[in-house]
Parts: sequence; structure tokens; C-alpha cells
Amino acid sequence: MKAAYIQSIGGASGDMLLGAFLDLGVPLDHLQSELGKMEISGYQLSSNQETRCEIRGAKLTVALDDNQRRTPRALLETVASSSLAAPVKQRAEKVLQALWQAEARVHGEPEESLELEELGTIDTLVDVVGVAICLDFLGVERIFAAPLVLGEPHPPRRPGGYSNPAPATLELVAMSGAPVVADNPIYQGVGELTTPTGAAIITALAEFERPACAIIKIGVGLGGKDPEHFPNVVRVWLCEGADAPVQTRQGEIVLLETNLDDVTGEVLGYAQERLFALGALDVWITPIQMKKDRPGIVLSALVPQRLESAAVELVLRETPTLGVRSRPVERYVAEREVVSIATELGEIRVKVKSLAGKPVSVSPEYEDCRSIALESGTPFQEVFQQAMEAARRQFLP
Repeated sequence: MKAAYIQSIGGASGDMLLGAFLDLGVPLDHLQSELGKMEISGYQLSSNQETRCEIRGAKLTVALDDNQRRTPRALLETVASSSLAAPVKQRAEKVLQALWQAEARVHGEPEESLELEELGTIDTLVDVVGVAICLDFLGVERIFAAPLVLGEPHPPRRPGGYSNPAPATLELVAMSGAPVVADNPIYQGVGELTTPTGAAIITALAEFERPACAIIKIGVGLGGKDPEHFPNVVRVWLCEGADAPVQTRQGEIVLLETNLDDVTGEVLGYAQERLFALGALDVWITPIQMKKDRPGIVLSALVPQRLESAAVELVLRETPTLGVRSRPVERYVAEREVVSIATELGEIRVKVKSLAGKPVSVSPEYEDCRSIALESGTPFQEVFQQAMEAARRQFLP
């Protein structure tokens, strides 16, 4: 199996990643031809060999003639309506959805009404779809990544400016739980090194580990900066022989539990809701028999290790318990991704479960089916069934 390992040495952006893939051997003509399958224009691509701190690589430039801003929905529809290959569409849509969600959280606006500024231009689409095209051309089945290099953290340096890391970049890192490189004096004065687009591509598509594999070739993509103390480059290792396990072993998880015999259903329901909002992976309630034959329940929550303290505080604050048990656990999880598909009733997100890279089951998202059922007056079961049939045709032929 072929894999790509993204090593962020001096940051990562969409054009840096594209440069690395061109350096791996993806022809620029092929990239341009595939991008032409979308209904977009007003840009030119060029690539040059340059150096950063004596490291040679490819510098890709996306020159825009069209600075028109597009909504997230318009970007997704451009991809969905194109004649691009299904795997390319799926990867690009996954990245765009992550970018959309992060921007909505940053601006505090509903996803449907969000309008993008810099990220709404054509070069975002070129970067995201271009990377998906390159992965497909190289036959890459799995993507891995090293920790992200965000650059120097600093507040806004001008009125109306953003801090670094950019809010959307930091939100994408938080959404995915991606590891980041510690601050370093060599980043002083350099500013942004990982852009929102670069962060979206890596966090949406990659697993943050380095696989055991044979390295075939290295591609180097260059950024637009040339600091004195480190190279503004990203490297992509093209590998062969990385295992494709049926499931992924997931660590750094904590199981929190507490016994309760003096709590109402309303309190339990609220505590469960708040734990999920905090970022719990799962929350459940189990009936038990306590001392003196009193009936009670166990409130259990599976949370990422980084959220342990906050989750314990929440349980202590929101329930009558005097203590919470904690223990580290690991779990095996199947590959899964959420993809938007078109149905006769509208777009519906579908969860696709895969084993060893092959889709084995699909499940329409309840909230999307519910919304369409309420808006259209169509019975929920009919909406769900239509979505299920459309998803099966697309992913389980």
C-alpha cells in the first residue's frame, strides 16, 4: 500500500503542499487538466525550482485574475458538480467541510449563512482539490503527518488584523486534536507558518503518526518566506509497505465513572449533554444496585486525555457526586468519514465506515434527515431510506 507522510519543517500551506507533490513527480499539465474539470477560471499556475536555506524544492504559485468571494456552499457545489473522480471529490469535500465548520465556529455564525473572506477565493479550491488530485495520481491510500509548525504566537499587529496562529488554523487544530510543535525562538518575527488551508488539508486527511514503511521518494514544497534560521518548506515522503489495518488502535483516552443514587433524570440528561459539548467521545448510563439495596446508576464518560480535568470538574459541578474514578483506556476504531451526497430531497451527510480502506457500510446523519423531513413534510423514514439507497449506490456498488 502507498502512503504519504507530510513533514511540516517550516510550516504548511495549500500551495506548499502542491509544490511538494509536483516535486514528487505529478506533472503540472495533469494537475491543470484535472482542475479544468471544475467550472472555474481566473487563475494561472506556475512552478519554479528554488531554495530555502540551501534546500531545493518546488515553489508553486497560484496567480488570481478573479478575486470574487464564494460561499462555502458554492465551493462544495463546484466540486460536487464536477467530473472529477469520486475519490478526489470525497477528499476535497472532507477538507472543505472541515474548513467551513472551523470558520463558522470562529465567527459564531451558522454554517449556512457564513460568508468567507480570503478563504472564499478560487485559490482555496485550487489548493484543496489540487492536493486531492495529486494523491489520486500517486495512488496514495493513506496519509500520515508529523506535528504541525504554527510559527510565532503573537497578537494582532495592526487594527483589524488577526493573531497568529490564525483563528481558523487554531480551531482546525483543536477540532482534530492535532499535535503541534512547541514555540521556538527561531520563529520570532516570522509570523504565520501554517495557514488555515494547509491545516485543513492535513488535519482532515492525515493520521498523526509516522508509519513503518519503505520510502520511495521525497517531495519538497517551498513557502513564500525565507527566514534566516530555518527553511520555510514542507516535505512529503512517498512510502510503500505501510500496513492497512482493519482498525486503528486509539490511545490517550480516559474512562471517567461515578456512582449516583440521588440524582434526577433531568440532571443526568443535562450532564450528558454538557459532556458531549465539551468533547466527550461517548457518554452512557448503567443501572446498578448500590449499598443498602438502593438502586443507582453509573455515569460513564469516555474522553480524550487532554479533556480529563475539564470533564471531571464538569461532573463534580453538575451532579451530586463526591468523587469520580479515572483510568486510561485504549480502543480500536474503524476508519470513518462523513461525506455529503446529493439526493432527490437535497444534500444529506452520510457516515461511511471502511475496513482496510474499503467502504463496508453507510449511515445517513439523523439531523440532516430530520431537517429535510420537517422542511419538506416528507416522512422521516422515506428521507432516511432515500439517503441510504443513494449512499449505497455511491459507496457500496
